Amino acid sequence: MRLALFQPDIPQNTGALIRLAACLEVPLDIIEPCGFVFDDKRLRRAGLDYHAQAQVHRHRSWPAYREQLDGRLLLLTTKVDKPYTDFAFQPHDTLLMGRESAGVPDEVHAAATARLTIPLGSACRSLNVALAAAMVLGEALRQTMSFPSNQNT
Repeated sequence: MRLALFQPDIPQNTGALIRLAACLEVPLDIIEPCGFVFDDKRLRRAGLDYHAQAQVHRHRSWPAYREQLDGRLLLLTTKVDKPYTDFAFQPHDTLLMGRESAGVPDEVHAAATARLTIPLGSACRSLNVALAAAMVLGEALRQTMSFPSNQNT
């Protein structure tokens, strides 16, 4: 299981995803360009001290990322009706989140194996990208029995 973030533009969300990836032992791919300087202090603050534990892979562009992609690409989006709760995840899936301000272009939509959404109340458009990733990743890890083992229990 992997997380991928397409051209992020909010450093705090990227930092939160780095922390999520570190805590759940899931690699994180960041597809550039980013809308901020990657070593921005807000990014470090949001990720706290988890940067050293996280497996973060930066890719210079969408085509560069596509060249190394292995497994299914699952796009989290508000533009479909397939709830993630009705989807069968596999261990080598990659969950892709779009840019906070604009989502992903049609080319990226077309490349996805599946496009998944989170059911929301009728008055709401979307969740924060880091919250959405955490919800769907949790379900994917549960289904594939891939949560890290906790040695402290």
